[in-house]
Amino acid sequence: MFFSVLIGSGAQVLSMSVVTMVFAVLGFLSPANQGTILTAVLVLYVWMGVLAGYSSTRIYQYLGGERMTRNTLFTAFFFPGTVFGIAFFLNFFLWYYKSSGAFPFLTMLAIFALWIFISIPLTFVGSRFALRREPIKVPVTVNQIPRQIPAQPWYMNSVLSIFMGGILPFGAVFIELFFIMSSIWLHRYYYLFGFLFIVFLILVITCAEISIVMVYFQLVAEDWRWWWRAYLTSGASALYMFGYAIFYYVNSLDIDGFVPSLLYFGYCAIICCFFFVLTGALGFYSSHWFVRKIYSAIRQD
Repeated sequence: MFFSVLIGSGAQVLSMSVVTMVFAVLGFLSPANQGTILTAVLVLYVWMGVLAGYSSTRIYQYLGGERMTRNTLFTAFFFPGTVFGIAFFLNFFLWYYKSSGAFPFLTMLAIFALWIFISIPLTFVGSRFALRREPIKVPVTVNQIPRQIPAQPWYMNSVLSIFMGGILPFGAVFIELFFIMSSIWLHRYYYLFGFLFIVFLILVITCAEISIVMVYFQLVAEDWRWWWRAYLTSGASALYMFGYAIFYYVNSLDIDGFVPSLLYFGYCAIICCFFFVLTGALGFYSSHWFVRKIYSAIRQD
């Protein structure tokens, strides 16, 4: 169930990111007004809850799950609730120090209302749409008895391959990440939305390729447990992103005090969580397409 919840959250973040960047490239979002971009991201994320429910339920059915309502509830509450909880906790410190960057209480209440009264019902609507469709069927007959997995080579160690695979997606966005961090923390304007969209396309291709390659090596080694490997291989790039946030904090920022540092790392953790579910969903969907293709070809022969 936890896996399908992460897939649904990743689909929600992915669709929100694509629509936001398309609007920015077309000129509907002004880089001089970061509040407009933040509002657009929030509203689109709430409305994309329907895709979270749909994707999560489809994958949960595919993996043989039976507790559909429970899965939808976890999809609606787990990831958004975690992000909202962290943001609300950090906002307490801003209120305490009477910072101008703090979200007013009514604004936080409005965000909470959007989540409860719009995002969660839309998640259930998406789940209902998924239940009306035929479940995803595997292209071959699956053995009910799990096959014994032989001893794996050292380079196919799960932790090692996941961390090695996460380097490439992070490398695809490494340069652009500097300008984004400067825009957020040094109050510089970011105008290169067209270039950002190209970098995002490169990120999608890189996540797909590295996940497919690692899954292929795993299947060749007769290890059939590929779904978590596919998700975490590309999702591990979020750890490198957080490591870069630490590097940026040490070398580019002049922040003194516990609370400002806590706010910085707290907001960076939120960004990395979004990046984790986004890249993880990309890795799983591309690997799932690849596995279905190769096993469909085997059946046709």
